[in-house]
Amino acid sequence: MQNQENLKYPIGTFVKPLSITENHIKVWILEIERFSDKIKLVTSALQENQLNYCYRENGWTIKQVVHHCADSHLHAYIRMKLAQTQVLPVINPYNEALWANLIDANHNVIAPSIAIIDGLHKRWSLFLKNLNSQDLKREFYHPESNENVSIETAIGLYAWHCNHHLAHINLALLNEGNF
Repeated sequence: MQNQENLKYPIGTFVKPLSITENHIKVWILEIERFSDKIKLVTSALQENQLNYCYRENGWTIKQVVHHCADSHLHAYIRMKLAQTQVLPVINPYNEALWANLIDANHNVIAPSIAIIDGLHKRWSLFLKNLNSQDLKREFYHPESNENVSIETAIGLYAWHCNHHLAHINLALLNEGNF
């Protein structure tokens, strides 16, 4: 059986580069842009029972992961837009674990969340591709971590987040939810 930490973070945790380059930004935006196609591909043929597979013991089901990505990425997009239009806005954190237990995050129909992800990632990547170097340095304040987060750092974090949750879905399918 795999180590629980490896199952929780199958691609490792996000590591911010010491210096974020233009190439980092381009690669990360491409990851965000392509996420919609990737999650549609991996979930398009899933049966209802497969949506209930978990990637680790006490982990979320595939359907919870999909619904979480819609919720989380909406928050990220709004946070970045706030940072672009306000001076150091304080963002509103939310309890992801509690959200994952709400009825809409446990519903077996994932199509609405896939549709949100699809439309959102089209708009989000357009927004990100048109930020200049000064725009990328703009920040929001995250009260849970008590830190200012730049848009460029958030782009990297959410590119990682996309791949992190795709890995969770693939783990759950590989192990047929047997944890």
